[in-house]
Parts: sequence; C-alpha cells; structure tokens
Amino acid sequence: MHERPTRVRFAVIAVSVAMAFILYLDRICLGEIVKSASFRAEMTLSKEQIGTVLGVFFLAYALCQVPSGWASDRFGARRMLAIYILGWSAMTALTGLAGGFLGLLLARVGCGMFEAGAYPTCGAIVRRWAPHSGRARASSLVTFGGRIGGALAPVLTAWMIVLFGNWRPALVIDGLVGIVIAAAWWWIVRDRPEEHPRCNAAERALLPATAHEHPPSLATLGTVLMAVCRNRSVWLSCLTQTSVNVGWAFLVTWLPTYLSDVRGVEAVEGGKMVTLVLACGMLGMLAGGPLCDFATGRLGPRWGRVVPVVAGCLLAGSAYLGCLVSPSVWGVVACCAVVSFATDLGVPAIWAFMQDVGGRSVGTVAGWANMWGNFGASASAKLLPWVLTTLDTNNDWREGFMVCAAAYAVAIVAVLGMDPRDVVEK
Repeated sequence: MHERPTRVRFAVIAVSVAMAFILYLDRICLGEIVKSASFRAEMTLSKEQIGTVLGVFFLAYALCQVPSGWASDRFGARRMLAIYILGWSAMTALTGLAGGFLGLLLARVGCGMFEAGAYPTCGAIVRRWAPHSGRARASSLVTFGGRIGGALAPVLTAWMIVLFGNWRPALVIDGLVGIVIAAAWWWIVRDRPEEHPRCNAAERALLPATAHEHPPSLATLGTVLMAVCRNRSVWLSCLTQTSVNVGWAFLVTWLPTYLSDVRGVEAVEGGKMVTLVLACGMLGMLAGGPLCDFATGRLGPRWGRVVPVVAGCLLAGSAYLGCLVSPSVWGVVACCAVVSFATDLGVPAIWAFMQDVGGRSVGTVAGWANMWGNFGASASAKLLPWVLTTLDTNNDWREGFMVCAAAYAVAIVAVLGMDPRDVVEK
C-alpha cells in the first residue's frame, strides 16, 4: 500500500501568503496615516518632510535587496525571513511611537531594510516547497497575498484610526500582528522538505531535491555576484522588471491625478476608479500562475516562462494605446484595468523564472532583479512628470500613455532573450 503524501507544502505556501499580506499592509498603511487629522495635529511636518519619510522607505528597500537575499541563501530562508518579519513589524510599531520627523525617518528606513528580504527569501522557499510544475501557481498565491494587503491597507488603517481616535494604535496593532505571523512562519516552515519532521517521503518525492545544495559562504559572494553580472538572462530579467514597473507605476502614482486634472473626476469617485483598476490586477495575478504552469507543460521550460510575460506586456501596452483614443473617462479606466490585469498576469512567470535561474543562490539573484525593478518604479515617478512638462503641449497626457506603452514594448524585447535554463549557480 502506497503512502499518501503529507500536505505540509500547502501550509508553507499559506503562511507565505500571510507574510505577503502583512508585508504590504505595513508598507502602505503610512500613506493613509499621514492624511489623518490626528497625525497632522501631533506631527507638524511640512509636505517635503512627509514626502521624505514616505520615499526613504523605497530607497532602503531597493538598496538592501541583494544583501538580504544573500543572507537568506547563506543562513537559511526560515531563520532570516522570521528575523525580517520581526524586524519590519517592530519598526512598524516604533513608527507609531515616534515623536517627530527623525523618529519617523529612522523607523521607515528600518522598515524598508527588513522588508527588502521578504520576496527574495520567499522565492527561495517556493523554489524548494513547490514542484517545478507548480512554481508559478505558488508564486501567484504569495503575490496575491501582497496585493490583498495593499488593497486593504487604506481601509483597515482608516477604520482603526476612527475606532481609536488616533493614528498611533493602528501601527502598533499592525506590528503585533506581524509578530504573530513571524511565530507562525517559524513553526510551520523549514528550509527544505528533507528537514521538516511532518513531511513524509511521499511528499518529498513530489518536490525538488535540494538537500545536496550547500549554502554559499561569504567568500563566494563575489563569485556569485560576478556570475550574476555575466548572466545575460538575469540582466534581461532586470530590464524586463524595470520596464514593466515604469508602465505599472502610473496606475498607483499618476492615475488619480490624471482622473482629477484631465477628466475632472472628483476625489471620492476617482478613488473608487483606481481601486477597481487595481482589483483587476488581483484577478490577473491569480490567473497568471496557472497560465504559466500550463504553458510550461506545453511549451517547455523556456517558452513556458517567456510567453505569459510577452502576452501580458503586449496586452498592457496595447491597452495604454487604447487610452489615446478613448472618448470617455470610463473607457480610460477600462483600459487601465486591462493594464493592471495584464501586468499581473505575467508576474508569476517572472517569479518562476527567477527561481529557475537562481539555483542555490535564488535569494541573491531575486534580490538583484528586484532592486532594478524598484529603480524602475522610482524612475517613473520622475520620468512621467518630465514627459508631461516637456512634451505634453495639449495637457491631455497622450505622451505619458505613449511612454508607458513603449516601456512594455521594451519589456517584450528583453523577455524574448531570457532562458531559465541558464542557471547562475547550480
């Protein structure tokens, strides 16, 4: 009689989803808090100071991607991600205890540093705890958790501010929830299936054999980074993620302003429209995982990863061009919803690609690519205003939509050259 596989892998993915949820909740909640009356009454900060507090997170987040990813490769994903969750949860709670600008600034720097390791480290866990044929689906669930956390952050934060009559308890509660999730992560997860006492041989047979992989030492970090720098597929993935983020970032940064300034939509209605647009991305995320795994089964390891990203970028770029000819505001919103859906449709394939090509150093490699992707999102915040100021003579934002469409075209060219079989370090 054959032994039935245990189901530990599902618990590992489930707690990874919870991790991604609190990750984005803690990341985005401050944007709602700085608008609250209680915050403004207690913290007499200028707009420039508030912008610095909000922006410094992303600088720390981008710069710490590679070090934190390497640390998870070296010391173990279970240990390091537990530390990262505890770290950013503590920093979130400390944000709620800050007495002024400097305290807020330091807390957000710390939050960005600890959060930087979340997705690179989780990518290493997914690589070991999901079958190759299911990597994209597992990745889509984790990133879906992040999207849900980001979508609910404004609502939950505003509700807690009203409930307690002050902004500080919301951050302390978020931090405490993170500590609970860190404990759950430590209890459920192990670095490899072979190390888990509740994972039987039948389940281990379904998962990749990684027990032979030795963690990279500090002495080999330079060798790994040199291998990354020489790997064409990794660089093309960096370019893909950078370009995609240039196009996608418009939805979360400048779309509300476009709806208000160009289409005359009032703030509450515009907020509902943006929420609808981002909700379509969640659907794309859920569909992207099964699509990538299906394509990989039919088209092989290379084109199965490449085709979903190409399809998503082609659809997203075309939708931005559709904004140029749409006569109504709802037509533009529909096109942006397609952009959101199509972009997230390709994200699980990008995750699965990084897990394939990263080998035993997947945390380092994923951190490297994520760093460049975040630089792309940051660059878009400066690029689009320059385009609108320099090239947009009619104040209709046509040039902005064209730049976003062109960014997806660049991503298509880049992704066509990627090969997940070109492993950085076996």
